[in-house]
Amino acid sequence: MTMNTMMTERRKEVMISVAAVAVASAALFLLRRWQKSSGRRWKRTQRFLHRFAAEFSTPIMKLWHIADDLVLDMQAGLSSESERKSKLRSNVQTLPTGDDQEGLYYGLNLCVTEIQFSRVHIGGNNVQESKSVPIPSNVTMNSSPEDLFDFIAMELSKFVSTESFEGGAKRQNRLGFTYSLALEQDPVSSGNTINWKSFSNNDTVAKDMVDKFNKALEKYGVDMRISAMVDETIGNLIGDRNYNENVVAAITLAMGTNAAYVETISPASNLNGPPPMSEEMVIDTGWRNFNSTHFPLTQFDIQLDAESSNPGEHIFEKLVSGMYLGEIVRRVLVKMAKETALFGDSIPPELNNPYVLRSPDMASMHQDTSENREVVGEKLREVFKINDSTPMVREIVSDVCDIVVERGARLAGAGILGILKKLERIDTTQKSVVTVEGGLYQHYRLFRNYMHSGIWEMLGSEFSDSVIIQNSSGGSGIGAVFLAASQSQSIESS
Repeated sequence: MTMNTMMTERRKEVMISVAAVAVASAALFLLRRWQKSSGRRWKRTQRFLHRFAAEFSTPIMKLWHIADDLVLDMQAGLSSESERKSKLRSNVQTLPTGDDQEGLYYGLNLCVTEIQFSRVHIGGNNVQESKSVPIPSNVTMNSSPEDLFDFIAMELSKFVSTESFEGGAKRQNRLGFTYSLALEQDPVSSGNTINWKSFSNNDTVAKDMVDKFNKALEKYGVDMRISAMVDETIGNLIGDRNYNENVVAAITLAMGTNAAYVETISPASNLNGPPPMSEEMVIDTGWRNFNSTHFPLTQFDIQLDAESSNPGEHIFEKLVSGMYLGEIVRRVLVKMAKETALFGDSIPPELNNPYVLRSPDMASMHQDTSENREVVGEKLREVFKINDSTPMVREIVSDVCDIVVERGARLAGAGILGILKKLERIDTTQKSVVTVEGGLYQHYRLFRNYMHSGIWEMLGSEFSDSVIIQNSSGGSGIGAVFLAASQSQSIESS
């Protein structure tokens, strides 16, 4: 090897070494830069999360202010001066006792995707028979109310034809009709032919619907009639009250929310409309539309309300119900993605889709106890198409769910205590049972736990044992049956 060749080879080695050092230095520089950037990003995320948690906080004093506001709202609604008085009184004038209502009763509960038929021999062995029938999509979305009612009447006639009770129980001609709150839930637009929101708030529309359904029953040879259609919360209260006389209120916590309770009516009560037929009557609070200046409203709640199909309405429902909890979480994550680059330098496109995060998926993420929050990662991929997420990011997402759910659950608990305070059942050892129905309460364990703990905190150790929160006994299906019994009693009394 010549001298020139050796020099050339050495220069190549030096150049390669220098290049390697330069690459290593650049990599080290980029690593340190990324670490600094990642550190700053993490600090921004933590600051955002702390500020967000503070805005959503629900201290006990605030919860009591909200409960007191609900009491005032209900008192005003029942007074003769209020425009809301007629909306608070339900169509249930008497509560069935079962003592003098022996017979075979039918009820139905209309849900979004199915109809639940029930029949019970009250005063006999109280055996319940039930059947669920799916509703064809063309009937619910593309047909007239008459077509929907024709379908229900036709299926009811089939159910009646399978009647096989022994003992000669006389079938009563009153039919109980309850409908699911979910029929009123449509956050962006309404695709249903029947506007259930107008139905529940307009006596003329309601009477028209009752007449249409009774005509359908007559058309299909069903010898029964309905007096009213009521939402499932009232049906739950009627059914649960039949099983336990200590039940004073029923709550629905599902896609939507509502509450009903039993009001004791004195002769001096100043109520709108005809006088009640007994000392007790069912009050529909309509608390989904309750509002309070003490609500911990944030920019996310205000934006959600403004972009909904009913801005300024159903504020309480938008804070506590399953329809909206996931949407609040999504909006928070969008804000974090913009301000803290939570999911990287760009915002995942699917994250911008409204109402894509459903409460069951939210519950799965929130209640994930796996190592590295693997279920959270799966849901981020499934719902938002976020394929790469670190355990740290997943922990943040779970924290956001926790903060939103804790607020919603504690607000729902404050609402329950507002009803009990209206009934003067707070500072007492008298047992008060409140039943709750709906997937949000029954299937979202952490929501349920937060609601219970909030109620216990508000009551304190002295009175917390007096308030019992439990699952609804039979749901609105059996409630519809006892609604029929109450309607029969009302007619006989009149």
